[in-house]
Amino acid sequence: MSATKEKAHISGSECRRAGCKFASGIYSYTSGVLFVYSMKEQLAITQKFITTFIKWVLISLLVGVLGGAAGLLFHICLEEAAAFREENSFILWLLPLGGIVIVALYKLSKMQGKGTDEVLKAIQTDGKVPAAMAPVIFVSTVITHFFGGSAGREGAALQLGGSIGSQLGRLFKLDKNDMQVIIMCGMSAVFSALFGTPITAAFFAIEIASIGIIYYSGIIPCVAAALVASGLSGRFGAHPIRFILPTVPEMTALNMVKAGILAALCAMLSIVFCLAMKESGKLFKRLFKNEYIRVVAGGALIIAITLISGTRDYNGAGMDVVARAISGQAVPYAFILKIIFTAITIESGYKGGEIVPTFFIGSTFGCVAGELLGLTPGFAAALGMTAMFCGVTNCPVASIMLSIEVFRGQGMGFFALACAISYMLSGYFGLYNTQKIVYSKLKTRVININANEKIENLPKVNA
Repeated sequence: MSATKEKAHISGSECRRAGCKFASGIYSYTSGVLFVYSMKEQLAITQKFITTFIKWVLISLLVGVLGGAAGLLFHICLEEAAAFREENSFILWLLPLGGIVIVALYKLSKMQGKGTDEVLKAIQTDGKVPAAMAPVIFVSTVITHFFGGSAGREGAALQLGGSIGSQLGRLFKLDKNDMQVIIMCGMSAVFSALFGTPITAAFFAIEIASIGIIYYSGIIPCVAAALVASGLSGRFGAHPIRFILPTVPEMTALNMVKAGILAALCAMLSIVFCLAMKESGKLFKRLFKNEYIRVVAGGALIIAITLISGTRDYNGAGMDVVARAISGQAVPYAFILKIIFTAITIESGYKGGEIVPTFFIGSTFGCVAGELLGLTPGFAAALGMTAMFCGVTNCPVASIMLSIEVFRGQGMGFFALACAISYMLSGYFGLYNTQKIVYSKLKTRVININANEKIENLPKVNA
């Protein structure tokens, strides 16, 4: 058997008899068969890896620049909207009017019902995201923040990035698999530009669509694009999310148990949040068939409960409340009110994300519950924020990376433990209905279900 053939299949005994005839080839076993590659094939394979690497580095640099610019502009618009709202409290009374504009925008662009779920589905299927998604979600999220709706910004970041990536992929005539990668690349770029967490953004993009699978083919594009986008936005004044924890407890067995209990509670709370979002959406659609009436009703409710609560802490994203919680101060019921505000805002038709509200809910709950468990309130708030993020996204690797980037690696062992516990105990719930749970959280087996799918639809209850 000649080593100059395109590929030779020989058994181990034949290989030994062949002696040095294959000394210049690459050997690899698959199912008991040895594959032998000639030097020519070696060079061709190496060339393929190098050209693919160069291709994705160049594409990711472009995506990073465009995503970084879009993220920076979006960040500036949100900051200006929040500043205006805080200085002019009367603007909250116009929230229903803002809702009407949002519904009209989505109807005119024929984008009703399309959001982050559409982007995740594109990663799993054909890699196509509507071009209209980017401008519509951009404007709609700014309107929501401007008038005082309770929402975050990562939903817009994922949709903006996914749309940018998809349009570039079409321009470059990429195939289906490369289209999926460039969408993840765009998502990581805009996410990184907004939060200043490039490694979290990269892993979040390759982890979020299919739980149990990490798309490592996207690691070079996503990391490169995220680093470029973060650097660009930071250069022009978008400050990354960073906190310094004043105290980190010793890693004793008792403290680890306390952290584990807090993580388990956050996992339960993440289920409550996901169910609140899902059920409130059903309720609004059942009570208000007309989308315009629905969004006006949601806006009126937000105005009413804002006046009842006597504070504007729950309007907008709420990162200032997160900062206070990590410094050790939180209102005991703040996490409950934020769940209510966010569920009403998003599910009645306003636009934005759920991740910053998740930070708010997790940090305020962690601050209060952690103190009861005997943990330092500020540290417990940080732990709660990270565990809650993991519980609602089902992304343990990205969550650990988040703790490293946001809290500068302090108490990393605690955060890793909290993410592991929250990931498992949060079950098959999640913020995004099209998120695929490919592998079971309980066994090494494929279940391939959507997040939030009813338990009777699972292959087995013990999945």
